[in-house]
Amino acid sequence: MAVAAAVTFKGSSTVKPAEPTWTGRKSLSEWDQVGTLTHVPTIYFYHPTINDISIIANTLKYSLSRALVPFYPLAGRLHYIERGRLELECNAMGAEFIEAQSKLKLEELGDFSPSPLFHYLIPNVDYSLPIHEIPLFLVQLTKFECGGISVSLTISHAVVDGTSALHFISEWCRLARGEPLETMPFLDRKLLRAGEPPFGPPTSDHTEYGPPPLLLGQSNSLEERKKKAIVAFLRLTNTQVEKLKNMTNEGKENDQNRRAYTRYEILAGHIWRSASKARKHKNEQVTAFGITVDTRSRMKPPLPKGYFGNATMDVMSTSLAVDLVTQPLGYASSRIREAIEKVTDEYAKSSIDFLKNQQDLRKFQDIHAIGSE
Repeated sequence: MAVAAAVTFKGSSTVKPAEPTWTGRKSLSEWDQVGTLTHVPTIYFYHPTINDISIIANTLKYSLSRALVPFYPLAGRLHYIERGRLELECNAMGAEFIEAQSKLKLEELGDFSPSPLFHYLIPNVDYSLPIHEIPLFLVQLTKFECGGISVSLTISHAVVDGTSALHFISEWCRLARGEPLETMPFLDRKLLRAGEPPFGPPTSDHTEYGPPPLLLGQSNSLEERKKKAIVAFLRLTNTQVEKLKNMTNEGKENDQNRRAYTRYEILAGHIWRSASKARKHKNEQVTAFGITVDTRSRMKPPLPKGYFGNATMDVMSTSLAVDLVTQPLGYASSRIREAIEKVTDEYAKSSIDFLKNQQDLRKFQDIHAIGSE
């Protein structure tokens, strides 16, 4: 069966907030406006429950309309302003809800490894449209031949980060179950000085906003960027993870001054080290590992619970390839920890000032798919 023929689209509708919401323009923080500005997809699969898909669709649409009242920024639209910057217009234009049907059964998806089929199970965002016409939140409900369903959504990264997106999804789920909200979103982005001038020059060097290291002998990264990227699941068993933990933390049991490496630091170090080995880098090749750090608890004072927006920043850990592959795994983990611990309140605020002092933010944006005004 052809992949495209496996999914039939039944129609789409616009879901608007169930009640009037605040309207007007909101300034976005600098962290909202750098990095990925396209939509980020998520997909959930469910075994058969009830046969009437219309009941599920109506429940999702009704609860979504209620969720868009406290989370009204997701019903708005983006606008470009000067110097490559964006503003959020809260205008209750709503989210897009798509309904589809598949001739496949859930068991035919196997272990849910990346597949071309997923392209048809996730809402398509038409980036040929002007940015102010593109919904910030899109949902697709797909019913499978077996009675199972998938609920997929895609959300603009210019409006929220992963933490805020999961907050919204969790609260939407509560409303769909007939429960009250647990945590109201905190919508004031002035806490990250959205729309305000810089305090002054940055107090730190922010190499994370510079270009990644080039391969030795190359003057640009064009050839590397042309190479096809392949997505794959690489599974680690609990036994393998424990083995990596023991390897990384060996000798630290009696070190009272250093806590054991976290699972993230260990697995990230293992991936970084393995990738460098697989690429057969020359000894003197500089290699970098990108890390996304949540600043919510690192700011002083910490951001309020439910802060709704982008509050993460990317940092880079770097090393010579020879050190990564010849030293014990703990070396790679230590480099990653060093980069994470660099993100203090002062460093985060310096990052904001660094971006505020930029004449144009477009060189820090991944907007290859987005149209302009």
